[in-house]
Amino acid sequence: MNLDYNHHLYRKYRLKALSDFDKIKVTYKSVMRRNTMNKFDEQIIVVDRETIFSHEKNHFNGFISMEDQRALEIYETLTKYEVKRRGDMEEDERYKQLISYCILENENDEILVYERLAGGGEGRLHGLSSIGIGGHMNRIDNAQIEDVLLENAGRELEEEVGVRDVSANALQLIGFINDDDTEVGRVHIGLVFKLKVASSDVFVNETDTLKIDWKKEHTLMQNAEYESWSRLIIESIYNVGH
Repeated sequence: MNLDYNHHLYRKYRLKALSDFDKIKVTYKSVMRRNTMNKFDEQIIVVDRETIFSHEKNHFNGFISMEDQRALEIYETLTKYEVKRRGDMEEDERYKQLISYCILENENDEILVYERLAGGGEGRLHGLSSIGIGGHMNRIDNAQIEDVLLENAGRELEEEVGVRDVSANALQLIGFINDDDTEVGRVHIGLVFKLKVASSDVFVNETDTLKIDWKKEHTLMQNAEYESWSRLIIESIYNVGH
């Protein structure tokens, strides 16, 4: 996509009310990032399956918390990540693509639920709801693994729902999610974070990709068809849907 088109988008966003200026800045940044490269050429962080699961000793299906010894050992393997072209990894089950997956809870103890719309990047998940905000991770030069994970998770939160300046203390890694029963799941593993936010700080940057709602725990499974990761987390953490 050429720069003239990107600047056309920017001019369109500038026509919004001045009170939305922060939202415009975040939206423009996410548009520029998304359109400056084909998504399949993105260089992403992966860990080979044999390493991350310690030759299947630590393999699991579903959600495991950081209190589980397997989760602690999986976390230790993340320092052995490699950087690969995303398009080459989409069907390569020898590798697990690392995905940040952040659950947002507001001041009313409601959980953010969003539906992936047709404008989103992962076609296999269109029309499904999710409670995890996140995405693929990229290398950060000269950074410890903790900083790599937190910075990538924070970037996705800002780009997707406008949540900015997330501190390391506020963003809590609570576990991992894995689902080898699905085509998408076999090539991804999710790092599940939890973050408390003010609902007024959350907005959709790209309305063609996401539609959001806030739900109480006991209503999570009402009128929603979830992607497998969210369904497994809801059943495990919130004990809903069994």
